[in-house]
Parts: sequence; C-alpha cells; structure tokens
Amino acid sequence: MVKVPMTAKETLEAPQLLELYRQMMLIRVFEEECARQYMQGNIHGFLHLYIGEEAIAVGSISTLRDQDYVVTHYRDHGHALAKGIDSKSAMAELFGKATGCSRGKGGSMHLFDTSKNFMGGYAIVAGQMPVAAGLALAAKSKGEDRLVICYLGDGALNEGEFHESMNLASIWKLPVIYFCENNLYGMGAPVWDTLALADNIYKLAESYNMPGMRLNGMDVLEVREVTQEASEHVRSGKGPIFLEAQTYRFRGHSIADPAEYRHGIEVEDWLEKDPIVTFKRKLLDEGRASEQELSDIDGAVMKEIEEAAKFADDSPFPEIDTLFEDVYADQPVPSNSGRLTE
Repeated sequence: MVKVPMTAKETLEAPQLLELYRQMMLIRVFEEECARQYMQGNIHGFLHLYIGEEAIAVGSISTLRDQDYVVTHYRDHGHALAKGIDSKSAMAELFGKATGCSRGKGGSMHLFDTSKNFMGGYAIVAGQMPVAAGLALAAKSKGEDRLVICYLGDGALNEGEFHESMNLASIWKLPVIYFCENNLYGMGAPVWDTLALADNIYKLAESYNMPGMRLNGMDVLEVREVTQEASEHVRSGKGPIFLEAQTYRFRGHSIADPAEYRHGIEVEDWLEKDPIVTFKRKLLDEGRASEQELSDIDGAVMKEIEEAAKFADDSPFPEIDTLFEDVYADQPVPSNSGRLTE
C-alpha cells in the first residue's frame, strides 16, 4: 500500500475553531429547515439531507484554496454551503426560484456555482467522477495551480465510472482527491451486503497504485488534518489519492425514506458520535470557546436560515421565456415567444 507521510498536527486558533463550528451548525440548521419546507410543499422532488455528515464537508473544504474545484453527488447541500455558496441562493434553488444558484432549474440535486468553483451535484451515481477527472486533466494541461476534490458515496464503488476514473486519474497523475463518504448504506442496502471489500474500502486504491486512507468522518479536526495531508500530496504532482471517511446519515436515504432497515441500537450508537455535539463538548472542555460564544453562533445561524427561507419564499419562479437559456447548444425558440407549443 502506498502511504502518505503525516506531518505534525496544526494548531488552530479560537476563531478558526469557532468558524468550523459555525459552518457545521449552518449546514445542520439549513438541512432541518429544508425538511420543514419539504413537508410544507415548498420543496419538491428528491431531497437528500446531509444531517450527521457535516464534519466531512466542513473539515475537508476548509483546507482548499478558492481556485480549487469541488464536485459531488446528489447529497450536495453541505458541500455547497462549505464551499461558500450563499444560504439564500442555495435555499432559493431548492424552492425552484429564479434567484437560486442554478436559477431554479437544478433543484436539490444540482446546486452549481462557478464563481465558487463548485461544479455541481450529480444525480447519477458515480456520474461526478469522470467530471472530476476531466476538471483535473484540464487544470494539469493548463498548468493551473488547483486541485479537484470529488465526493462520492459508498454506493458509487460498484459503478463502472468509479473504476474508469480511478484508473485514468492514476495513469495521468491527476490532481484529484476522491473522497468516499461511507455512511454504510447505498439507499437501503448495507455496504457489507453489496461490496466484497466493505471492511477495507480504502484499500480499493491499491488496485490503481494510489494512496488510500481511512479516517473518522465524525471528527472535523481529523478530517481537516487528513485532507490537508492529502492535498499536499496531490499538489506536489504525485497524483491522486483516495480517502474513506466513516460516517453516518442520521436521516433516511431521502426525505421519503423512513430507514426502517436500520436497527435502533445502531442509530443510537452513531447519534452519540454527532460531530457537532462532540466538537462543541471538546471546545468547552478544552476552554477554546465559551457557552456564550457558541450560543451566539447558534442564534446567528438560526437567523440566517430564517432569512434564507423567507428570501426563497418571496423570490419569483423562473419566467417561461428562460426555458431555453443556460443550455449547451443553441436551441430553436418556438415562435410563441419561447412558450412550449400545445
């Protein structure tokens, strides 16, 4: 197995630690609000919540530079917020409004913002992996100082795109981090029933001659540290790396999934590892933050998400005349001012 040397742990100052906490809280409250808005009929279609996995997006993306790309799967809200997409813009997109980051045409699974180098969530399982390889190839060909971080779920490991992308990335030594969020279930199927290497997913990287590492996806500081080391490896020109973060989604696969296939004891065990609760306890126990500071952050986040929901609700839906905008090729516009013919 190819290994990446680990350097000494970085020491974060209080403002940096509080910012990590704020971002995780922002994602958690945003997702809880999405669940409420879905039940009220303001969000339609599929909705996959990131509750429980916040430490991964926040810890890993906090190590990136502005010019670095993020590509992810359909459980993409957390990554989008961590990469800097405004909560109002993200919420409006989920509402299908014109003020959304994808102008109301993408919805929950297709958040996109090139100004943040957030290159989209993708609804096709593993479909984001060739896109990430392409972005990395373009960056390398142009001599650009940037890397790509590509998030995937454990369900993507059995797809052909996974193997094709890993192989090409290794052969061409592309600047990409493939980051597997192993939440133990691909929809309702436990990973140990669908993947022969379920106990050692990170070792899949060995077949492609690239480093593979496992980390605790419920610990934001460990995620940050390991991703920082991975980034240095990739930026040095040594090629891609594969990370497996062990984590757990506290809700079902989607908002419509009651997740009755999971045992109560298993869920309770993982709830005790809640990345926000444990990080808050750590900050308090070590004297790195006060109850008042954390309470102020909680209040500010609640206010921000309330304003985001109101902004989304008040925003207009896209005009029908914009139907043929934002497409890859020119499209013939119907004679009736862009409206579909009957």
